[in-house]
Amino acid sequence: MQGTSAAVPSARAGTVGAMVRNLLVLALLAGCAAGCGLVDAVFDGFKHAKAVENDLVAMVGVKPAVGFNWHNGRLTSVTVTFPHLLQDKPLQELADAARTAVGREFKQRADDVVLAFSLGPSETSAAQADQAQNKNLP
Repeated sequence: MQGTSAAVPSARAGTVGAMVRNLLVLALLAGCAAGCGLVDAVFDGFKHAKAVENDLVAMVGVKPAVGFNWHNGRLTSVTVTFPHLLQDKPLQELADAARTAVGREFKQRADDVVLAFSLGPSETSAAQADQAQNKNLP
């Protein structure tokens, strides 16, 4: 095959073309996302969640974790999870504080506000734990 001089396309030229095409697609997607407010909604959502956490720390004295869910620009749910049960606050007072903070900081009506408490690990007796482990054996 020493004497053949067939035109062989450069492998590098194909790679550069693919890279340019990928960059154009990425720029187009970024432009569309910025245009429809998706990026702003995500970043603003995290700011709002942090503000709800700070409001509830001021009102209740315990910092919760706040999560949210957006669907087509609508705030579908906000979850406020406290790290443990709060014995000194009535449940209705916590619910009202969470609902008020969510409404004030997100500046949009949430379809659902979920109030939760972390209870820590479950407790089992030693006999139950042994039975559960034996079921997982092949």
